[in-house]
Amino acid sequence: MSTSTTARFPVRTFGGPTALFDYGGLRFLTDPTFDGPGEYESAGPVLTKTSSPQGSPAELGHVDVVLLSHDEHADNLDNSGRALLTDVSLTLTTPGGGERLGDKARGMADWETVELDRPDGGKVTVTAVPAIHGPASREEVEPFAGQVVGFVLTGEGLPTTYVSGDNASLDLVREIAGRCAPIDTAILFAGAPRFAMLFDGEPVVLDSAGAAEASRILDPRRVVPVHFEGWTHFTEGREDLRKAFTAAGLADRLDWGSN
Repeated sequence: MSTSTTARFPVRTFGGPTALFDYGGLRFLTDPTFDGPGEYESAGPVLTKTSSPQGSPAELGHVDVVLLSHDEHADNLDNSGRALLTDVSLTLTTPGGGERLGDKARGMADWETVELDRPDGGKVTVTAVPAIHGPASREEVEPFAGQVVGFVLTGEGLPTTYVSGDNASLDLVREIAGRCAPIDTAILFAGAPRFAMLFDGEPVVLDSAGAAEASRILDPRRVVPVHFEGWTHFTEGREDLRKAFTAAGLADRLDWGSN
Protein backbone atom coordinates (compact mmCIF):
# COMPACT_ATOMS: atom_id res chain seq x y z
CA MET A 1 0.00 0.00 0.00
CA SER A 2 1.41 3.39 -1.00
CA THR A 3 2.00 6.18 1.48
CA SER A 4 1.77 9.88 0.78
CA THR A 5 3.81 12.84 1.88
CA THR A 6 2.67 16.26 3.01
CA ALA A 7 5.28 17.97 0.81
CA ARG A 8 3.63 20.63 -1.32
CA PHE A 9 4.56 20.92 -4.99
CA PRO A 10 4.21 24.26 -6.80
CA VAL A 11 1.50 24.76 -9.43
CA ARG A 12 1.95 27.39 -12.12
CA THR A 13 -1.27 28.76 -13.61
CA PHE A 14 -1.54 30.41 -17.03
CA GLY A 15 -5.16 31.56 -17.03
CA GLY A 16 -8.19 29.57 -18.11
CA PRO A 17 -7.84 25.87 -17.26
CA THR A 18 -4.10 25.65 -17.90
CA ALA A 19 -1.78 24.63 -15.06
CA LEU A 20 1.72 23.15 -14.94
CA PHE A 21 3.16 21.06 -12.12
CA ASP A 22 5.94 18.58 -11.43
CA TYR A 23 4.83 15.39 -9.71
CA GLY A 24 6.99 12.37 -9.03
CA GLY A 25 9.69 13.70 -11.35
CA LEU A 26 7.25 14.07 -14.26
CA ARG A 27 5.88 17.33 -15.64
CA PHE A 28 2.12 17.53 -16.13
CA LEU A 29 0.12 20.18 -18.00
CA THR A 30 -3.65 20.56 -17.80
CA ASP A 31 -5.89 21.67 -20.70
CA PRO A 32 -3.40 23.77 -22.74
CA THR A 33 -4.75 27.15 -23.90
CA PHE A 34 -2.16 29.69 -25.08
CA ASP A 35 -3.93 31.63 -27.84
CA GLY A 36 -4.56 35.36 -27.55
CA PRO A 37 -7.90 37.14 -27.18
CA GLY A 38 -10.49 36.67 -29.91
CA GLU A 39 -13.39 34.53 -31.05
CA TYR A 40 -12.95 30.78 -31.37
CA GLU A 41 -15.11 28.18 -33.05
CA SER A 42 -15.96 25.15 -30.95
CA ALA A 43 -18.52 22.38 -30.87
CA GLY A 44 -21.50 24.59 -29.96
CA PRO A 45 -21.39 28.36 -29.43
CA VAL A 46 -18.52 30.56 -30.58
CA LEU A 47 -16.35 31.28 -27.53
CA THR A 48 -14.81 34.70 -26.86
CA LYS A 49 -11.46 34.98 -25.09
CA THR A 50 -10.85 38.31 -23.38
CA SER A 51 -7.28 38.15 -22.06
CA SER A 52 -3.88 36.81 -23.02
CA PRO A 53 -2.38 33.79 -21.26
CA GLN A 54 0.04 34.43 -18.43
CA GLY A 55 2.91 32.77 -20.23
CA SER A 56 3.68 30.90 -23.42
CA PRO A 57 4.43 27.31 -24.49
CA ALA A 58 8.10 28.26 -24.80
CA GLU A 59 8.21 28.74 -21.02
CA LEU A 60 6.96 25.24 -20.19
CA GLY A 61 10.13 23.28 -20.72
CA HIS A 62 9.71 19.58 -21.36
CA VAL A 63 6.17 18.34 -20.69
CA ASP A 64 5.77 14.61 -20.06
CA VAL A 65 1.97 14.30 -19.92
CA VAL A 66 -1.00 16.48 -20.81
CA LEU A 67 -4.12 15.87 -18.72
CA LEU A 68 -6.88 17.01 -21.06
CA SER A 69 -10.42 17.13 -19.70
CA HIS A 70 -11.78 17.29 -23.27
CA ASP A 71 -10.75 18.39 -26.74
CA GLU A 72 -13.98 19.79 -28.19
CA HIS A 73 -14.03 23.32 -26.74
CA ALA A 74 -11.49 26.04 -27.44
CA ASP A 75 -11.42 27.20 -23.81
CA ASN A 76 -9.89 23.82 -22.93
CA LEU A 77 -7.83 23.09 -26.04
CA ASP A 78 -7.09 25.91 -28.47
CA ASN A 79 -4.94 26.15 -31.59
CA SER A 80 -1.69 26.66 -29.69
CA GLY A 81 -2.63 23.82 -27.37
CA ARG A 82 -3.22 21.46 -30.27
CA ALA A 83 0.16 22.35 -31.73
CA LEU A 84 1.78 21.70 -28.35
CA LEU A 85 0.30 18.19 -28.18
CA THR A 86 2.45 17.12 -31.12
CA ASP A 87 5.56 17.61 -28.96
CA VAL A 88 4.21 15.74 -25.91
CA SER A 89 4.60 11.98 -25.81
CA LEU A 90 1.32 11.28 -23.99
CA THR A 91 -2.03 13.03 -23.71
CA LEU A 92 -4.63 11.46 -21.42
CA THR A 93 -8.20 12.42 -22.21
CA THR A 94 -11.74 11.19 -22.88
CA PRO A 95 -12.43 8.05 -24.93
CA GLY A 96 -13.67 10.21 -27.81
CA GLY A 97 -10.71 12.54 -27.56
CA GLY A 98 -8.36 9.59 -27.67
CA GLU A 99 -9.82 8.69 -31.06
CA ARG A 100 -9.74 12.23 -32.44
CA LEU A 101 -6.27 13.34 -31.31
CA GLY A 102 -4.08 10.65 -32.82
CA ASP A 103 -1.48 8.13 -31.72
CA LYS A 104 -0.03 10.15 -28.83
CA ALA A 105 -3.41 10.45 -27.11
CA ARG A 106 -4.97 7.81 -24.92
CA GLY A 107 -8.66 7.87 -24.11
CA MET A 108 -9.55 6.67 -20.63
CA ALA A 109 -12.80 5.28 -19.29
CA ASP A 110 -13.98 6.01 -15.76
CA TRP A 111 -11.68 4.46 -13.13
CA GLU A 112 -9.21 3.21 -15.73
CA THR A 113 -5.58 3.61 -14.65
CA VAL A 114 -2.29 4.32 -16.39
CA GLU A 115 1.05 3.71 -14.72
CA LEU A 116 3.89 6.07 -15.67
CA ASP A 117 7.55 5.40 -14.95
CA ARG A 118 9.20 7.92 -12.64
CA PRO A 119 12.73 8.99 -13.63
CA ASP A 120 14.21 7.82 -10.32
CA GLY A 121 12.20 4.62 -10.10
CA GLY A 122 8.68 3.78 -9.04
CA LYS A 123 5.42 4.74 -10.69
CA VAL A 124 2.92 7.54 -10.90
CA THR A 125 -0.59 6.15 -11.25
CA VAL A 126 -3.12 8.29 -13.11
CA THR A 127 -6.74 7.27 -12.59
CA ALA A 128 -9.46 8.65 -14.84
CA VAL A 129 -12.40 9.80 -12.73
CA PRO A 130 -15.91 10.70 -13.87
CA ALA A 131 -17.01 14.22 -14.74
CA ILE A 132 -20.14 15.74 -16.26
CA HIS A 133 -20.02 18.99 -18.27
CA GLY A 134 -23.41 20.26 -17.19
CA PRO A 135 -26.13 20.33 -14.51
CA ALA A 136 -27.86 17.04 -15.35
CA SER A 137 -27.17 13.38 -16.07
CA ARG A 138 -24.60 12.27 -18.60
CA GLU A 139 -27.37 11.07 -20.89
CA GLU A 140 -28.86 14.58 -20.91
CA VAL A 141 -25.59 16.52 -21.02
CA GLU A 142 -23.22 14.69 -23.35
CA PRO A 143 -25.25 15.11 -26.59
CA PHE A 144 -24.82 18.89 -26.15
CA ALA A 145 -21.60 19.38 -24.17
CA GLY A 146 -19.64 16.21 -24.95
CA GLN A 147 -17.60 13.91 -22.75
CA VAL A 148 -15.27 15.18 -20.05
CA VAL A 149 -12.91 13.40 -17.68
CA GLY A 150 -11.03 14.21 -14.48
CA PHE A 151 -7.90 12.63 -13.02
CA VAL A 152 -6.48 11.48 -9.70
CA LEU A 153 -2.69 11.14 -9.39
CA THR A 154 -1.05 8.91 -6.80
CA GLY A 155 2.36 7.41 -6.14
CA GLU A 156 4.57 6.11 -3.36
CA GLY A 157 5.51 9.05 -1.17
CA LEU A 158 3.45 11.49 -3.24
CA PRO A 159 0.44 13.61 -2.24
CA THR A 160 -2.81 12.39 -3.80
CA THR A 161 -3.90 15.00 -6.33
CA TYR A 162 -7.28 15.52 -8.00
CA VAL A 163 -7.69 17.42 -11.29
CA SER A 164 -11.42 17.92 -11.75
CA GLY A 165 -11.70 18.86 -15.41
CA ASP A 166 -14.90 20.59 -16.51
CA ASN A 167 -17.11 18.89 -13.96
CA ALA A 168 -20.40 20.29 -12.64
CA SER A 169 -21.55 17.32 -10.53
CA LEU A 170 -21.13 17.32 -6.76
CA ASP A 171 -22.51 13.77 -6.69
CA LEU A 172 -19.47 12.68 -8.70
CA VAL A 173 -17.20 14.62 -6.34
CA ARG A 174 -18.70 12.60 -3.48
CA GLU A 175 -18.02 9.37 -5.37
CA ILE A 176 -14.43 10.40 -6.06
CA ALA A 177 -13.91 11.37 -2.41
CA GLY A 178 -15.30 8.02 -1.31
CA ARG A 179 -12.92 6.10 -3.53
CA CYS A 180 -9.78 8.24 -3.45
CA ALA A 181 -9.60 10.03 -0.09
CA PRO A 182 -7.56 11.41 1.46
CA ILE A 183 -6.97 14.08 -1.21
CA ASP A 184 -4.07 16.43 -0.59
CA THR A 185 -4.31 18.84 -3.54
CA ALA A 186 -7.41 19.59 -5.61
CA ILE A 187 -7.03 21.50 -8.87
CA LEU A 188 -10.65 22.57 -9.31
CA PHE A 189 -12.13 23.91 -12.53
CA ALA A 190 -14.66 26.60 -11.64
CA GLY A 191 -15.91 29.88 -13.15
CA ALA A 192 -19.64 29.09 -13.47
CA PRO A 193 -19.60 29.14 -17.29
CA ARG A 194 -23.11 29.65 -18.66
CA PHE A 195 -24.81 29.73 -22.04
CA ALA A 196 -28.34 31.03 -22.40
CA MET A 197 -29.22 28.32 -24.92
CA LEU A 198 -27.94 25.41 -22.78
CA PHE A 199 -29.56 23.94 -19.67
CA ASP A 200 -31.63 27.08 -18.98
CA GLY A 201 -28.44 29.05 -18.34
CA GLU A 202 -27.31 26.86 -15.47
CA PRO A 203 -23.51 26.53 -15.00
CA VAL A 204 -21.84 23.81 -17.05
CA VAL A 205 -18.88 23.69 -14.61
CA LEU A 206 -18.91 24.34 -10.86
CA ASP A 207 -19.82 27.81 -9.68
CA SER A 208 -17.94 29.32 -6.73
CA ALA A 209 -20.30 27.94 -4.10
CA GLY A 210 -20.08 24.54 -5.77
CA ALA A 211 -16.28 24.68 -5.76
CA ALA A 212 -16.37 25.46 -2.04
CA GLU A 213 -18.77 22.58 -1.43
CA ALA A 214 -16.58 20.25 -3.51
CA SER A 215 -13.68 21.27 -1.29
CA ARG A 216 -15.70 20.55 1.84
CA ILE A 217 -16.49 17.08 0.47
CA LEU A 218 -12.92 16.32 -0.61
CA ASP A 219 -11.30 17.97 2.43
CA PRO A 220 -7.96 18.61 0.70
CA ARG A 221 -5.15 20.50 2.34
CA ARG A 222 -4.93 22.75 -0.72
CA VAL A 223 -7.28 23.91 -3.48
CA VAL A 224 -5.88 25.47 -6.67
CA PRO A 225 -8.76 27.05 -8.63
CA VAL A 226 -8.45 27.30 -12.42
CA HIS A 227 -10.89 27.90 -15.31
CA PHE A 228 -12.39 31.10 -13.86
CA GLU A 229 -10.90 33.93 -15.91
CA GLY A 230 -10.24 35.02 -19.46
CA TRP A 231 -13.47 34.07 -21.29
CA THR A 232 -16.82 35.85 -21.54
CA HIS A 233 -18.82 32.74 -20.62
CA PHE A 234 -17.03 32.48 -17.26
CA THR A 235 -19.49 34.33 -15.04
CA GLU A 236 -17.73 34.10 -11.65
CA GLY A 237 -14.12 35.06 -10.98
CA ARG A 238 -11.48 35.26 -8.30
CA GLU A 239 -13.43 37.43 -5.87
CA ASP A 240 -16.51 35.20 -6.12
CA LEU A 241 -14.33 32.20 -5.28
CA ARG A 242 -12.66 34.02 -2.42
CA LYS A 243 -16.04 35.01 -0.95
CA ALA A 244 -17.49 31.51 -1.31
CA PHE A 245 -14.50 29.84 0.33
CA THR A 246 -14.50 32.43 3.11
CA ALA A 247 -18.20 31.83 3.76
CA ALA A 248 -17.52 28.09 3.90
CA GLY A 249 -14.64 28.55 6.35
CA LEU A 250 -12.17 27.24 3.77
CA ALA A 251 -10.31 30.37 2.71
CA ASP A 252 -7.08 29.01 4.19
CA ARG A 253 -7.17 26.13 1.69
CA LEU A 254 -6.96 28.41 -1.38
CA ASP A 255 -3.73 28.49 -3.35
CA TRP A 256 -3.90 30.70 -6.46
CA GLY A 257 -0.75 29.17 -7.91
CA SER A 258 2.16 31.09 -9.41
CA ASN A 259 2.29 32.87 -12.76
